Amino acid sequence: MRVGIPKEIKNHEYRVGMTPPGVRELVRHGHTVIVERNAGRTIGIDDHHYAAAGARVVDDAAAVFAEADMVVKVKEPQGSEYALLRAGQILFTYLHLAPDLDQTRALMRSGCIAIAYETVTDVQGGLPLLAPMSEVAGRMAVQAGATCLEIAHGGRGVLLGGVPGVEPGKVVIIGGGVVGANATLVAIGMGARVTVIDRSLRRLAELDYHYKSLITTLYSTHDAIEAEVATADLVVGAVLLPGAAAPKLVTRAMVRGMRRASVIVDVAIDQGGCAETSRPTTHAEPTYVEEEVVHYCVTNMPGAVARTSTFALNNATLPFILRIADLGYRKALEGDPHLLAGLNVYRGLLTYGAVAEAQGAAHVPPREALARTA
Repeated sequence: MRVGIPKEIKNHEYRVGMTPPGVRELVRHGHTVIVERNAGRTIGIDDHHYAAAGARVVDDAAAVFAEADMVVKVKEPQGSEYALLRAGQILFTYLHLAPDLDQTRALMRSGCIAIAYETVTDVQGGLPLLAPMSEVAGRMAVQAGATCLEIAHGGRGVLLGGVPGVEPGKVVIIGGGVVGANATLVAIGMGARVTVIDRSLRRLAELDYHYKSLITTLYSTHDAIEAEVATADLVVGAVLLPGAAAPKLVTRAMVRGMRRASVIVDVAIDQGGCAETSRPTTHAEPTYVEEEVVHYCVTNMPGAVARTSTFALNNATLPFILRIADLGYRKALEGDPHLLAGLNVYRGLLTYGAVAEAQGAAHVPPREALARTA
């Protein structure tokens, strides 16, 4: 199979779809890899590293898309990339389609086979290709929030760890999954007072057992969120419904009731955000103020630490990339229900139920879609 790695073009996105060790594995399996020039240069992966691993370096994205049977990316295709996709081409990347009707329609028009990292599952019911970036984003969320709390960045001037004689800042984390757990780890490390809110009693028990008196855990209700958000210095939105739009758990009224110049970091923004006041931002302009509260809603947070993120992501995606390349997409999908869960768009058909529900559209179950072109 011919596998293409284009350079990412989303705002301040420096991650790359594959690392040289991953390329070498593909080449060892007999596949051809085409990499766009300077795809990894910003994070210290130069063209000669890819060439030494066996890849062929080409001048632009058009050449990559034109030749590749499968395109491996990090972020969803941008507007200029829609026209480069073609019928029957495999696209393997993060898609986050639920809040993005334009992208969904573009993928369907292209006739491509779009497999989303964020909906691939594992035997434990987890999301193995989302987890590495969720770990990064969770750890970054508190780091970014602490910076936003500084006066120079529009915040209320709170040091999360406090100092002797002055109470530490309060961090409220909504969602106790991978993002929330990693945000908790960093917030505790900074010395903040931490409250984690989740609707899973089992997850709350796990966090409570691990951190004991270092955190407060609360069952998720409207009242609990409202009360905790009102006294928070930093709110981290860490909610996830796989492939679906994030629920709006923090209402505008709650935001209006927050302390002036407090901060919301909405990690759920890729799926639309869990605060009613959240809207996507970029690394170039990461924050805005709404209801006198600073909002940080960058849709590709791990891109800020792109080298760490790239290697972490490729460790997780490589086995799936190899499986698709070795078997072909049909055998790979039909033989692995966890990879099949990643199929979001197939030859003009929307195949992921949660995306269809979010967009008020019809969908065809993935196995049925595959059967139509058997």
